[in-house]
Amino acid sequence: MAGRKLVLEGRVSVQTFVLGLSVVLVPLVRTWFGHVDWVFDHLTETSGKIVISLHVAAVNGLLLLVYRGPLYKVAVRACFLGVTFGCGLVISFSDTSWTHFGWYMCSLSFFHYSEYLVTAIINPRSLSLDSFLLNHSVEYSLAAASSWLEFTVEKLSVPELKQLSWLSTVGLVLVMFGDCLRKAAMLTAGSNFNHIVQNEKARSHVLVTSGVYAYCRHPSYVGWFYWSTGTQIMLCNPVCILVYTIASWRFFRERIEEEELSLIHFFAEDYVEYKKRVPTGLPFISGIRVN
Repeated sequence: MAGRKLVLEGRVSVQTFVLGLSVVLVPLVRTWFGHVDWVFDHLTETSGKIVISLHVAAVNGLLLLVYRGPLYKVAVRACFLGVTFGCGLVISFSDTSWTHFGWYMCSLSFFHYSEYLVTAIINPRSLSLDSFLLNHSVEYSLAAASSWLEFTVEKLSVPELKQLSWLSTVGLVLVMFGDCLRKAAMLTAGSNFNHIVQNEKARSHVLVTSGVYAYCRHPSYVGWFYWSTGTQIMLCNPVCILVYTIASWRFFRERIEEEELSLIHFFAEDYVEYKKRVPTGLPFISGIRVN
């Protein structure tokens, strides 16, 4: 992949993600004009909301002037994720009880943006708006909304539950480990990686068994599993920790079995031997049984 030129959509996504990230400058400007504290409370004031809204509106207006058609759709999504990441940073470094939610905002937005960017690097032919995974599924959206609801309700009713910093730190470590493992898997697989399970073998498809694939057969799924569970540990969401763990485990069990049917069809005995040597990487999931 060395020396590979990033496709236009990828370059646009980088530029607009950074543009959205410029939202972190808003609290700094307020500080320069006499506000001493750089805290989340300023963002919740009416004046703070107005300034943030004006900034976002100005950025979106700039996107409308610069980009058209498909590129605008890429730009507005990358910019939105940049704004979310920037607001998460502001909250994370503020003297506020919402710090761990700031960590979550950064983790969620970076996960989705990096999915698109890495796809643009390794497999631009498969690149699309779906590569952001923002519209992954109805179930995924409901799960995210449920975690926000649980965090808010418990934050208001049992605030001490959300101040378990050691537990949130464990969640942050899991999130970082999971996301790094997933991106390492994508980069190692290169053009063999696709967000959609492939049912037909392309000429370029090869069986990847090196790098992180030497330790587990499905490192991208392992990474996503621990990232997903880690986000809820980070938020100290007891209900969603349980639900996310069970739901993710069931989803990846079915996904692995579906994918391995295709892999055995593609690579026959080579994959069967690889399957014997290397585990899936997920607990109590062995993959499809081979007679």
